[in-house]
Amino acid sequence: MSAPVIFPLAGRRVWVAGHTGLVGRALVRRLDGTGCALLTVDRAGLDLRRQTDTEAWLAAARPDAVFLAAATVGGIAANQARPADFLYDNLMIAANVIEAARRTGVARLLVLGSSCIYPRLASQPMAEEALLDGPLEPTNQWYAVAKIAAIKLCQACRRQYGSDFIAAMPTNLYGPHDNFDPERGHVLPALLRRMHEARQAGAESLDVWGSGRPLREFLHADDLAEACVFLMERYSGEEIVNIGSGEELRIADLARLIAKVIGYRGALRFDPGRPDGAPRKLVDSTRLRAMGWAPAIPLSRGIEELYAWYCGRGPDRI
Repeated sequence: MSAPVIFPLAGRRVWVAGHTGLVGRALVRRLDGTGCALLTVDRAGLDLRRQTDTEAWLAAARPDAVFLAAATVGGIAANQARPADFLYDNLMIAANVIEAARRTGVARLLVLGSSCIYPRLASQPMAEEALLDGPLEPTNQWYAVAKIAAIKLCQACRRQYGSDFIAAMPTNLYGPHDNFDPERGHVLPALLRRMHEARQAGAESLDVWGSGRPLREFLHADDLAEACVFLMERYSGEEIVNIGSGEELRIADLARLIAKVIGYRGALRFDPGRPDGAPRKLVDSTRLRAMGWAPAIPLSRGIEELYAWYCGRGPDRI
C-alpha cells in the first residue's frame, strides 16, 4: 500500500527548475496531464546563479511547488577539468532557489542530490545515514560538496522556518536528452555514442575508460520523475530519501550490454590509466520502497529505448 497523498499537485502552480535537462524533461513529461499549471524558464530568461534575479522571478511566478533539477553536471572528466564551475554553479543555484522559495512562501520544494554525496568507501548498499560518515570520492568531490550544502540548507530551513522542503538522492541516471558527449558525458550515454560511432566506422576495437571493475547502479530518468512526483505528493520529512533501481553491474558488463543493444562486435579494451571513480555505488532505497514506490524500467529495455531515441535524433540535434 502506498503512502497517502498529502499534497496533491492537481490545480497547483509547479515550477520545474532545469526543465531542459535530462531530469527536468522527464519531470515535464510526468507532470503533463496531472492537472497542475507547469511553470518553466530557460537560462536566457533567468540565470539561477544570480540571487536577485532568482528571487524576483519567483516572486512574480508564485509557484506552489518547486522541483529543483537545475545543475551543472558531467562525468569524471568534466568534474576534474572544471572543479570550480561544478562547485560554484551548483552552490549558487541551490542556495538561490531554496532561499528565494522560502522568502516567497513556496509551500513545497524538492531538491535533487546525487549518490556521490556519500563517502567513497561507504558500506553498501549506501543508506541515507551514511551522509558525512567518511571522505568523498576525489574525482567528483566538488559537485558532491555543493549537493550536500543544498541538502543541509533544506533541512535548516525546515528547522528554523518550518519550510516543507525535502531532498531526494537519485543513483546514476540515463534517458532521453542526456549528455552524449564522449568526453564530458556520464558513462552510459558517452559509451552509447562512442560504440554507435565505432559500429558505423567498422572499428575493430573500442577503448573503454577505466578498468571496467567498478560497480554501478542505473535508473531511467522516467523512473526518477515518477519517484519525485511520488515524494512531492506523499512525503514530508527532514530525512533524505534515496532513489535507486536496486540492481548493479560492473562497468565492463554495462559496456557489453550496450554493445549487444547496438550490435557492435568489436573488441572492448579497458584502459586502467583512466580514473575509475568510486569502486561501488549502490544506494539503499528501502525507505522509499516502504512508502510504496518501485522502478518500472529494466536497464536492458531502457538502453534499447534510449538507443532508438538517439538514432532517431542524431548527436547533432541532441
